[in-house]
Amino acid sequence: MNVEDFREYCITKRGVSESFPFDAEVLVFKVMGKIFALANINDFQEVNLKCNPEKSIELRANYQGVMPGYHMNKKHWNTVSVRKDVPKNIIYQLIDESYNLVVSNLPKKLKQELNG
Repeated sequence: MNVEDFREYCITKRGVSESFPFDAEVLVFKVMGKIFALANINDFQEVNLKCNPEKSIELRANYQGVMPGYHMNKKHWNTVSVRKDVPKNIIYQLIDESYNLVVSNLPKKLKQELNG
């Protein structure tokens, strides 16, 4: 996976915006203002994705390329290598799960706005 593939996949989801709120290198994807994915675009080695805590434990045990989220809440975020042993289809699945997890936790009003 390269940074263009990552960006294209994230940006096509409903209600998603992209920005550089931290610096000129870290691209952040939000759904209805809530972060679900981010990555350094100049050194695209890994992505940070939100994850169910129980699934995080399983992923970290099964893949060397899945680690606790760098500069994120280690319980709810994973840093996923795009260069190690995590297959591309699994990375896409984890992006979907991160997006869906954030959407499921949106307030009712924002969910209605997203779906309307």
